[in-house]
Order: sequence, then C-alpha cells, then structure tokens
Amino acid sequence: MAEPTQPLLNDSNSSPPRSLDDTIERYIGSFGWAQFLQATLVSFSGVFDAQQTFISVFTDFEPKWHCTESFCHDSISNICILPKTSWSWDFPPHVSVISEWGLQCSGSFVKGLPESSFFVGCLIGGLILSTLADSSLGRKNMLFLSCLLMSISTMLTVFSPNIWVYAFLRFVNGFGRATIGTCALVLSTELVGKRWRGRVGIMSFFGFMLGFLSLPAMAYMNRGNSWRILYIWTSVPTIIYCVLVRYFVCESPRWLFVRGRREEAISILKRVASIPLSDGTMSFSSLPTEEEEDGKPSVNIYAAMKVLVEKRWALRRLTAVMAVAFGIGLVYYGMPLALSNLDFNVYMSAAFNALMDLPANLITLFLVDKLSRRNALIGFTALGGVSSVLIFALQNMRIGSHGALQLVLELISYFCACSAFNIEMIYTIELFPTCVRNSAIAMTRQALVLGGVFSPIMVAAGRKNGFWSFGLFGLAIGLLGLFAVALPETRGSDLCDTMDEEECKDRQGNNDIISSVIA
Repeated sequence: MAEPTQPLLNDSNSSPPRSLDDTIERYIGSFGWAQFLQATLVSFSGVFDAQQTFISVFTDFEPKWHCTESFCHDSISNICILPKTSWSWDFPPHVSVISEWGLQCSGSFVKGLPESSFFVGCLIGGLILSTLADSSLGRKNMLFLSCLLMSISTMLTVFSPNIWVYAFLRFVNGFGRATIGTCALVLSTELVGKRWRGRVGIMSFFGFMLGFLSLPAMAYMNRGNSWRILYIWTSVPTIIYCVLVRYFVCESPRWLFVRGRREEAISILKRVASIPLSDGTMSFSSLPTEEEEDGKPSVNIYAAMKVLVEKRWALRRLTAVMAVAFGIGLVYYGMPLALSNLDFNVYMSAAFNALMDLPANLITLFLVDKLSRRNALIGFTALGGVSSVLIFALQNMRIGSHGALQLVLELISYFCACSAFNIEMIYTIELFPTCVRNSAIAMTRQALVLGGVFSPIMVAAGRKNGFWSFGLFGLAIGLLGLFAVALPETRGSDLCDTMDEEECKDRQGNNDIISSVIA
C-alpha cells in the first residue's frame, strides 16, 4: 500500500472534528505536498488569464511613424491631415491591428472596440457562467471549460480578417476567461485548512503576475513581426494546460460534500490526506449537507445567486465588496492603459507595472495572517486614491517636468490596487459559505471587470484632460474603498459551509459588538 502523503506543515488537531472545516483540518493536515502540487497546478491558470487580459497593450497599439516627403516635418502630430504617400510606419504594418487595417484615423470607439469587447465578454461570461461552478459543473470542470474556450478563441483570433471579426473573437475570449480566476482561487483554497488558506490563495495571484510579466518579454522578442504571432505563442501553451487540468486536478471535496457526493469527496481526501481516513467516513456521515438541510437538491443554477440576494446579511456584504471591487478595477485595469498618456516606453512601463504585482503578492503572502482584512483594504484603497489624484495635480503644474515623479506615483497607485485586490479576494472567501462562495467571488470579480469596461473610455478622455483618467481613478478607488467599513472582520475565522452556519456566526458577531459597546 502506498504511503500517505506527508504534510509540509501539519496543524491537525487530535480532537474529533465538529464540522467540515474541522474534518479538512484533521484528515488533510494544514498543508501537505499533494495540496501544494494541486494548488500550484490550479494557480498556473493565472498565467494564461493575465496574458489574454493585457495582450492588447502590444497588439492594438498605434505604432510610431515618420515623414517621407520634404513638406512633411516632425512637428506635425496629426497623421490624418497628411497624404498617405508623405509618411510611413517605423515598422511593417502587420505589427499592430491599427496599422495593418489602416485604423489610425478611425474614432476612439473603433480603436478601443476590441479591448472593450473583451471586458464586456468578461462581464457577460461571469454573469452567465459564475453559478455553474457552485451548482452543476463544479470548480474543476468550470476551470477546464473556461481555459479551453479561451485557448480556442485565442487561436481563432490569429485568422481575423478585419477589426469586426477581431473584436467578436476578443468578446468570446473574454467570455471564456471570465471564471478562470474565480475557480482557481476557490478550488485551491478549499483543499487546505484555515491557517494556510490565505497563503495558498496568494499563489493564484503569483500566477497572474507571472503571466503579466511574461507579456512584455514575449512582445519585445516579437517586435517587428506580426501581432498574430503573439496570439499563437499564448494559445498553444493554454491548450496544453487544459489537458493537465483535465487529468491531474482534483475536484474540491468541500463542493462535492455540499452537493451530497460524499464518496467522491472522501476519495479526493484520500488522495491528498496526510493521515489514513479510517475515521473520516464516520465524521462525514455526521455532517448534514446543504441539500439535506433544505430537504431537496438545488437544481436551479441561479439558486446560489438567489440566496445571496434574499439573505439581508449576504446582500449587505455582497454590495459592499462589489462597490470596493469596482473602484479597484478602474485603477487595476486603467493604470496600464493610461501609461500611454504619460508617454513612457510601452515595454518598460508594462514590465514595471507587472513587477508591482510581486511586492503586492509578497506583502499579502507574509502578512495575510497578521493584517486586519477590513483595515488593510481601506488603507490600500486610500493610498492608491491619493497617489492617482497627485498624478493629475502634477500634470496641471506648468513649471518643470515631472515625468519621473508621475511614474513613481502611478506605480504606487497600481501597487495599492494590486494589494487591495489580493486582500479583497481572500476577504470574500471568508465572508461567504461554501454553497455560495464561488458565486460571491464571481460577482466581486464582475464588479472589478466592470471597472475595466469603463477604464478605456476614461483613459481616452484623459488624453485631453487628466482629470477624466487619473483624477477620477483616484476619487473612485478612495471613496468606494470606504464601503469596507460595513463588513465584519474575518481574520482567523472558520470557513462556514452552509448559509445557516454563516448567519449564526454573523448574529454572534453582532451580539459581541453590542455587548462590548454596552460594557
């Protein structure tokens, strides 16, 4: 018989488990090698997610040009007033969709259509697909299907004949990738105990950072070549990853248990357990599932969303986290796009922004067990807001050049958005029970993506007046971050599996607050 997996860090308790969370702690251990490998493989989906999110920075940019006739001189900034024979692109036209399809004189709507279509696809895909991971498909199958759809649409994008087909395929691409981050985050954290839940959650953010950081390098190596090659380079590895997910990733035992599939849940636990599960079946047998508590199984894929809206405490929490996420999304997606307004090298600026994910992830990784979720979220959004507003203030100063200082402030603001995003995702995991957790995180990410839908429009308007980009970015993330005041603190708390458990914990928390005020 094969030896059981040995834990990297064993935090199991010898007392009998009282809940599903205790069962996970007792029989899996806090963090074992099997869990580490599972979390690493699942979190690697963030690499491909990030590449498709920011690839348009290098495929949809407007290349530089130069004059070829004597009457044309460098002081002319509007290429559209010149005859086509008097100027030429610095690189071959196929380096960008703008130059290949002659869109340099098109309106901002047409130029930004592919990117906007991608974020609209993310928004609609999240609304349609988000609850499937909680209801019928599960975390693993949803992750597999999302990655598969994203990889296929990425490959088909290579054959786009015009901007309209290209924009449609970008929409399909966004639709497919909408649930990747949510499923990866939930699936990886539901395999570990509460002590290491936050740190495992950060692994998915490292995957996203790696994907973002790889793009400038890939684009630099591809400079002068067709933008279509960049899509090929990002699609083939994603297809290979889909195969790995299909055959090597385990389904969440928490989700299987809540859905009443006890035997499958125990089978998964045995694969990653740090001790034999001789007593595990008895412990599972004593715990009611969500379906048994309700008296009948939930077949409506939007049942989880309905429960979130019907429960007052759940709706209050969901509204607050979505408001904060919208403000974060404006800065998180808008800042990389707005770098063109500060006139920095596109490769260097994107690399600097990608590197900001590293300190944000490291801070969250090592301080996640010490940070107050609520206070950290408010602090990061406030600092990010102030930094963004200061960029707008510097743009309106007539004396001297402040390009370097503007870049520093931009990096600080983006760093705060990354840190706030990391904290809020972990916060949301702890705020909602297993039966609706995936849906709650999906809705939070949809609010983040909604900020991405508006940010290109704000960046375009900000080319003439910085208030519409950096000014509004700062006000939005700073003010909307204050919604976190309405949320309870969750650091060190147990994960609940049913709505009743979470509601009892919420009532107990309110009673504790009232008691402390009276005392």
